[in-house]
Amino acid sequence: MLLDEEKLPYHEAWSVVTETFAYTNHTVLPEALERWSVGMMQQLLPRHVDLIFYINHIFLEEVKRRYPGDNHRLEVLSMIEGWDEGSKKVRMANVAIVCSHHVNGVAELHSQILKDSVFKEFYEFFPHKFLNMTNGVTPRRWLYCCNPGLSKLIADTIGNEDDWVTDMRMVEELNGRATDAKFVKKFLQVKNECKKNLQHYVKHTQGIDIRIDAMYDVMVKRIHEYKRQLMNILYVIHRYLSILGMNEGQR
Repeated sequence: MLLDEEKLPYHEAWSVVTETFAYTNHTVLPEALERWSVGMMQQLLPRHVDLIFYINHIFLEEVKRRYPGDNHRLEVLSMIEGWDEGSKKVRMANVAIVCSHHVNGVAELHSQILKDSVFKEFYEFFPHKFLNMTNGVTPRRWLYCCNPGLSKLIADTIGNEDDWVTDMRMVEELNGRATDAKFVKKFLQVKNECKKNLQHYVKHTQGIDIRIDAMYDVMVKRIHEYKRQLMNILYVIHRYLSILGMNEGQR
């Protein structure tokens, strides 16, 4: 787009790209490090393939200058895998690393694995690019925003409006409230209101009536084949079929 439509010189377009994009690696499993057939890509995205080969050529020339005679390193760092025309593949992770200003994992251990093994040669070449960005549920982006009822209860109980959102240690004050009947009642009221909201949403979007007094097992996420979510949904199906198979007395 920058070259063909905006008519930028290559060095300017490359600067925009590398200052704009960062690469977050979510898993080190091989199937997640996608490798796409060059032949297929040439049919679908010929201009993209031309640019990938060009970028790869420039990058590998730099690798040669820094590591003269190291053919193994050239092979590992190349965006293109294989030598035979019929089996060449584009290593999308390599493209992402070269074209980004930073590369990160989503946990400290994960990021270290990237540096120590999965992208070891890239880390040696671009040590300044690699950093850790821990992924997780934060109060600011999750509890505080998605559950205002519970957020208000926490704030009212500990007598603090906002500070607990960025300092979760303050929430430890709630430990002593676990046996406080008045607090527990308010907590259950908040929980019940959330279930009512979900009940209304399911009825509106699915046309299904669900009971407020049922136990909800909610998974708001796409299903990954390689994660426990698949086992969870299979177990849900198993339980559902078991319930259907019960007689009235068992139910």
